[in-house]
Amino acid sequence: MAVIDQAQGDNFMLYNGDSAEVMQSLPDGRVDFSIYSPPFAQPGGGALYHYSSSPRDLSNARTFDEFLTHYGVIVRELYRLTKPGRMTAVHCADVPTGNTGKGDGLFDLPGEIIRLHESLGFRYSARFAIWKEPLAVRTRTMAKNLAHKTVVSDSSFAGNAGADYLLLFRREGDSVDPVTHEHGFTSYVGAREIPRELLPYKGWTGKQTGNRYSHWIWRQYASSFWDDIRLDRVLPYREARDAEDEKHVHPLQLDVIERAVALWTNPGDVVMTPFMGVGSEVYGAVSSGRKGIGCELKASYYRQAVKNLALAKSEAVEKQVGFDFGGDSPSETMDDAETSEDAAPAAPVEKPAKRTRKARVATTSAE
Repeated sequence: MAVIDQAQGDNFMLYNGDSAEVMQSLPDGRVDFSIYSPPFAQPGGGALYHYSSSPRDLSNARTFDEFLTHYGVIVRELYRLTKPGRMTAVHCADVPTGNTGKGDGLFDLPGEIIRLHESLGFRYSARFAIWKEPLAVRTRTMAKNLAHKTVVSDSSFAGNAGADYLLLFRREGDSVDPVTHEHGFTSYVGAREIPRELLPYKGWTGKQTGNRYSHWIWRQYASSFWDDIRLDRVLPYREARDAEDEKHVHPLQLDVIERAVALWTNPGDVVMTPFMGVGSEVYGAVSSGRKGIGCELKASYYRQAVKNLALAKSEAVEKQVGFDFGGDSPSETMDDAETSEDAAPAAPVEKPAKRTRKARVATTSAE
């Protein structure tokens, strides 16, 4: 399959193709940070949300063991690409085992992801819970255990709007490029307003023990419960829907991405996502003055990502230097399908996928 199509800007590379194959073409240790949301796999096979009909799509794994095997290829490649001492962040959640409203259980997908990463060399470092509004979850998922009538009839069957999680993992080794904040945090990502009395401390250049502005931000970021993520602050995605096989598109919130980028990267660092969806992670990286690499299997998501990255124009972005892999670019494996960041991407020509173990490794996610 290799790369079907690609788009390149000064600060990003986007690939329409299988992320496992794209990642294998990149040189070791070229990624400073990765953040992504994999398909929310179910214990009996498949996933909570179905993204496409492609046999390469991880949401179509026939068993959970098969999902872990092929997801493990992605995690192993991320370990190789990640610089020593740097981080990868995985967005996930507990997965409902049913929707009968009669005491359905939960599958511990976060626990499985933690064990997989640890088995492949990453160190589990932190877990952040992301609050979700119950009525919004009920409206979007039609979860019966969140219906008020369930409380009225028998609240022993009532559930909750379970939090999303951001799991943080560190690659072992000493970092040659520590992530530093010389003057602390100078801006805040989230709905909460910074107290007015702290504004004079913004950009504090004295001893950082006196930087009350940055200290306040750090207390919010260091909390294990992120309760002011703006849940509706997401990239445009409706045009990426595919009526034939689409049942869910819900991009990762930009607040989560930008907060993670601010915490765990330096300006100019390379941020990668192997499950790009409509481009949220790359957009969040580029608009924050970093560089981004994104891989996406589904053509309609990829095309929307190209459109969304055209929106990522800011002074910080324009000051960035050109993108350099420091080695052979995956574009050399393409079938002459390069797309500029401003041009409308050509419709990719899908090649029939063989049902082999490697062919089922997927890149699709719009969580």
